[in-house]
Amino acid sequence: MRNDAQGIPPEPPLEVPAPRADRKGAAADVGASLVVFLVAVPLSLGIAVASGAPLIAGIIAAVVGGIVVGLVGGSAVQVSGPAAGLTIIVADLIATYGWRVTCLITLLAGLVQLGLGAFRIARAALAVSPAVVHGMLAGVGVTIALAQLHVVLGGEPQSSALANIADLPAQIAHNHTPAVAVGVITIAIMFCWGRLPAIGRFRPALVPAALVAVGTATVIATMGRWEVETVALPDSLADAWNGPALPQDGQWHGVFLGVATVAMVASVESLLAAIAVDRLHSGRRVMLNRELCGQGAGNAISGALGGLPVAGVIVRSTANVRAGAHSPLSTILHGVWILVFVALFAHVVELIPMAALAALLVFIGVQMVSIAHLRDLRRHHEAGVYLVTLSGVVLLGLLEGVFLGFALAMVVSLRRLTRLTVTTEERDERVHITVHGSLTFLGVPRLAHVLRTVPAGAAVDLDLHVDFMDHAAFEAIHAWRVDHERTGGSVDIDEVHERWYERSSQRSAPATKTTPRGLARWWAPWEMRGGTEAVDPIGLLAAGAREYHSSTADRMRSLMSRLSHGQNPTALFITCADSRVVPNLITASGPGDLFTVRNVGNLVPPPDGPGDDSVGAAVEYAIAVLRVPSIVVCGHSHCGAMKALLEKTHLDPDATDTSHVRRWLTNGATSLTRAGEPVGALAGLPTAEALRRLAQANVRQQLAHLTLHPLVRERLESGELELTGMYYDLETARVHLLDTATGEFTPVQDVRDVTDPVPHPREGDLVQPVEESSGASSRPSS
Repeated sequence: MRNDAQGIPPEPPLEVPAPRADRKGAAADVGASLVVFLVAVPLSLGIAVASGAPLIAGIIAAVVGGIVVGLVGGSAVQVSGPAAGLTIIVADLIATYGWRVTCLITLLAGLVQLGLGAFRIARAALAVSPAVVHGMLAGVGVTIALAQLHVVLGGEPQSSALANIADLPAQIAHNHTPAVAVGVITIAIMFCWGRLPAIGRFRPALVPAALVAVGTATVIATMGRWEVETVALPDSLADAWNGPALPQDGQWHGVFLGVATVAMVASVESLLAAIAVDRLHSGRRVMLNRELCGQGAGNAISGALGGLPVAGVIVRSTANVRAGAHSPLSTILHGVWILVFVALFAHVVELIPMAALAALLVFIGVQMVSIAHLRDLRRHHEAGVYLVTLSGVVLLGLLEGVFLGFALAMVVSLRRLTRLTVTTEERDERVHITVHGSLTFLGVPRLAHVLRTVPAGAAVDLDLHVDFMDHAAFEAIHAWRVDHERTGGSVDIDEVHERWYERSSQRSAPATKTTPRGLARWWAPWEMRGGTEAVDPIGLLAAGAREYHSSTADRMRSLMSRLSHGQNPTALFITCADSRVVPNLITASGPGDLFTVRNVGNLVPPPDGPGDDSVGAAVEYAIAVLRVPSIVVCGHSHCGAMKALLEKTHLDPDATDTSHVRRWLTNGATSLTRAGEPVGALAGLPTAEALRRLAQANVRQQLAHLTLHPLVRERLESGELELTGMYYDLETARVHLLDTATGEFTPVQDVRDVTDPVPHPREGDLVQPVEESSGASSRPSS
């Protein structure tokens, strides 16, 4: 399945109706519960088949997952039940210890989950790399598909994935029974159902594909009197109970390992799925510890009643959300419907061919290998972890594959945490070597190779911008320095970050990584940095200047020295005076990039209108003197000026204390007209939405005012100038740009999603040359 969030793909994608705005409250939950019920019945039976458990165990787990977890859990809309991600674990436990001991393991795993939730450590389960989780589930999917494909072909699954692969050609060549036809029909419908076009007002996607596939195969097999194996359910509830039993004396060690495995996998799968589902709705957010307690209660009761382990499942949860669910009532009712259906219509369930369920599992297994996840992990350079985990699960086993994936993920993380960059440059007859990152024994070979290339007798400036240096790295640098100076060279060490080399030379170095000098959150308001409660405003400014001098001024000196001779900005940036909007921060620009004008409401008065000439002067200077190629008008959400316009403050003659503001805001009256306010277009809207529409209309209007300036119009016609509208949403901290083709504002893509990210400054442009740096830098001698 495709799931862009960090969720778990244990089931195939299901086309379900989109949420309807007019369905509210309990009625919406009842309708959604029916949709999920229709999906859950065939999937629960299929997962029981794949696990080698009694078929009724899947139904018990679905009922308990709906009713118990729905009542106790912390998610408003997540649906729990038997999960495909646990099938290999359960199948192995059943083969090793038998079904009743497996029920005991499920019960004990539930108690472990209850304990983890009670101690409020649910978030610790999220420390597992998503690449390992997705790789594990993909490996489980491949294993399920290979095993159940033999059932579809009329044979029996082998003991391992490799054996299933080896035996597959013979199965294909010699088995052509009615079971094969049932399986082919089921898979074909699963594949094609969501792709069928609408027929009039009926959309095929309104009906779950799993229900249609299994139902159609069942009808065809029944009507055709095909001789196929069908589902067999117990005759009574007393016969259905097949609960937990104690293991033999020598099996307790393996049982405890199974408890830990079931608890870990079920917890991680459920919590990741809950977080993914939270991104699909706007209701109450998941309470992770309570959700873990709910999953624990569900597993404890399911194991006691003879059911499969339960976990939160992303696809049934997604179907629940899209069907209009608002509360846990939908999850609870879907469990009730399953119980009622099996109790009253068990004979209907017993008509389902086993080959149809096997085919459903083949489709599930294939869909668990998510190309979307692999593509996303490849973009984050973790595809190798995914593929190693997948291969390990298929070829070696679940625990072995997860261990291999986790080990590789740790190696990848260690490599990233100890990443080192070494650059060399020759200027002013000196060799400048800059080292960035964490300098550990892993990076010593690379650093030593660079140092060996330095000519004998050369003058060397070694800039160490490292947040950690271990003893091996210190010894390598110090030994090279002594040898280089002995042969007539000189070494000047400048520690830009922490004085690791100096402290290692004279006394003990810090034991752990150190943060950069200066405030780690330099972009945050003063009040968020701590220690500013008793400081007056002037004191804050002075403290900020001191911080700038200690952490930034030296590095900017060469840059500002060049800019002192003139400026060449790339844009005239007109924005609001609002203290929450910081142009250089939201555009990642630096000194000399923007020629900025700020006023209340980012207004641009027409050139022939009365009032302030400061904006017109800035426009003329930017175009005629600085010859900027672009003018940007940037508005923002929750703008006080727009709020005043909306409330007609500029028309209030009694507001004498804001007379200048009222006169200035008359320049924004045309923005109200553009937003449609004279005819009540903003009336009745929520305040935030009305302000958003007005602020964006204001940006469009000010761009129109700019075109009234003769100089602007002339440069626009010659192609030397372009106008851009920008909108900054304070709540999401996202920048939107005006699309001239549609007239709408669209969010700017994340730099990680495009191939032309903003250029980064070269270190040589920012770091002051050694000869000009202040005496604050440490330059210990040998």
